[in-house]
Amino acid sequence: MKLSIALITLNEEVNLPRTLESVMQLVRDGNGEIIVVDSGSSDRTLEIARSHGAKIFIEPWKGFAAQKNSAMEKASGDWVVQLDADEALEKELAEEIESVLERAGDLVGYWIPRKNFFLGRWMKHGGFYPDPKLRLIRRCAGKFEEYGAHPTIKVNGPTGTLKHALIHNAYPTLSGYIDHMNSYSSSGAEVAVARGHRGFNLLNIIVRPKLTFMYNYIFRLGFLDGREGFLLHLYHAVYVSWKYAKAWELSRDRRS
Repeated sequence: MKLSIALITLNEEVNLPRTLESVMQLVRDGNGEIIVVDSGSSDRTLEIARSHGAKIFIEPWKGFAAQKNSAMEKASGDWVVQLDADEALEKELAEEIESVLERAGDLVGYWIPRKNFFLGRWMKHGGFYPDPKLRLIRRCAGKFEEYGAHPTIKVNGPTGTLKHALIHNAYPTLSGYIDHMNSYSSSGAEVAVARGHRGFNLLNIIVRPKLTFMYNYIFRLGFLDGREGFLLHLYHAVYVSWKYAKAWELSRDRRS
């Protein structure tokens, strides 16, 4: 059974070697392929992808969902694993994928838990684990739908859940996290406006972020993740405030 690994890239020379090394077990001996859709990298991303035998396609940026779908559409395997360039498979996950595909039956996809790392620490609490993602699907069984900066795969049919995890090395530095949250809050503002959040609402801009922090840090035990956990939940609350403030700004600009 042939397996395809599909991912999108843009200047990922730091993360990509770890990602590709983690999937080599699944594509060895010609039993699989790696599909990389790049949107204009200026670093060593393409060189690294070629060194791992990837099939490379260069396309202009079309948005997260469209770009990911483009990568999956180029796959020729019976099953497709979709990864972000800052994710890697646990060794045990690669072995589990090999095992379950031999007895998948009528299942069309599998949810995979994800371990999110922040400043080098695994965030085990506060709602950041198990963080299941539907990333392993039968080819043509579904596609990504746009949802801000975090599109999700929609499939038609029954799904299962795997035990072992993806490793998400998203935020090794505070500055990188803050930059991402600035970008994500802009995408989130688009979604908020579409859902009807258009006015300058102090409840959303001030109260909701505070409640978000309390809920995740205290009631969901985020405080057990130490100083890193405190900073993560603090700045995640700030992201919530930014999102609704930007939603107001966006709707105001459109009206004018």
